[in-house]
Amino acid sequence: MIDLKAARSDPEGFRCALARKGSAETFDELMTAHSRWLELTQQVDPLRARLKLKGKPTPEQLEELAAAKEELKEVETALAAAEAEQQRLLLLVPNPPDPLAPDGFADEDAEVIRTHGLQPEFDFEPKDHLELGGPAGWVDMERAARVSGTRFAYRVGDVALLELALYRFALDRLASKGFVPMLPPVLVREEAMYGTGFLPTEETNIYKVERDELYLTGTSEVALASFHMGERLEAEQLPLRYAAFSTNFRREAGAAGKDTRGMFRVHQFDKVEMFVFCRPEDSPDSHEQLLAQEEELVQELGLPYRVLNIAAGDLGASATKKYDIEAWFPAQARYREITSTSNTTDFQARRLDVRFRREGGRLEYVHTLNGTAVTARSMLAIMENFQDENGSVDVPEALHEFGAPTRLGHVPAAV
Repeated sequence: MIDLKAARSDPEGFRCALARKGSAETFDELMTAHSRWLELTQQVDPLRARLKLKGKPTPEQLEELAAAKEELKEVETALAAAEAEQQRLLLLVPNPPDPLAPDGFADEDAEVIRTHGLQPEFDFEPKDHLELGGPAGWVDMERAARVSGTRFAYRVGDVALLELALYRFALDRLASKGFVPMLPPVLVREEAMYGTGFLPTEETNIYKVERDELYLTGTSEVALASFHMGERLEAEQLPLRYAAFSTNFRREAGAAGKDTRGMFRVHQFDKVEMFVFCRPEDSPDSHEQLLAQEEELVQELGLPYRVLNIAAGDLGASATKKYDIEAWFPAQARYREITSTSNTTDFQARRLDVRFRREGGRLEYVHTLNGTAVTARSMLAIMENFQDENGSVDVPEALHEFGAPTRLGHVPAAV
């Protein structure tokens, strides 16, 4: 959540920044609710003071006490309502965007920072991941639909080994850079979802287990951010860097008719996620380091890609700045997102109450950052970029030591 004290001292600055996310009116409502809350808090203490009398009260004082009690009751009721309204709006106001995030609300408003690698040239029509692998296919959406419904996938044979190798490769490289590997829970309580900013704004995209009052996470960012919930860290501990593998779940409620072919956008997918807790002054550099780490992984896989600085209005509630890496997909003849990294500054830390102690004992909120290391989308890009005319795929050498086959051939006919 935003810093109300900072917003009160510079309301116009906050309003202008939040207008770039389309949230100026919500911010105005918050400031009105906050003013009402301040007004009522200033009424409560004088009324409570009137109830404190020394000695035996006179009849006139008893009458005045009764009136003061009734007035205090009314003010406290109004204060509780004002506080609830302030909290409701506070949870709806997003993190103001970084000044370096470009203006705009759509994908095309993102700024292309750089492009790396050459797009492969084929003397045949390249196939996508559903067409590769022969008649049986390496990715089986039809059988998954019979079992689970649309937007689910089976990965079959060597492709399953390739995908697993991809996650092990990412964890190995990150561990060598000082990230602590982690296997987090994927079912979390409501406070973790609110704490990371996925509730209330992303509620339609989240699976909820009503009976147990738990939520299935759409990213291990939720569990990683909540790992130090309510804790007080020491400055010398920072930065803390984690890398988690998890299965993730998203309803994709706003994706009707979008990416319906194949497993580019599915309800269940696996991912290796990076997460950082750091001092506020270090978060811009940490963000660039996360991007550099993502680029190293994509480069080692040999994928052509480009880096985008995402437009302010296209950022999530928590992010103040976000970079996407888009790999080239030959069958689609376009770049598609395979990783992203976001700086959420102190937005999540305020909600989760994660602070650190500076020299002298002063407590401050940490800054948090997240970044995708790999998902199955990287595997789909590998399949498309390194295919041959026979429908086989050369697997990047970096994945061989982690159990991936050197080459993907056709799926056995028995499948």
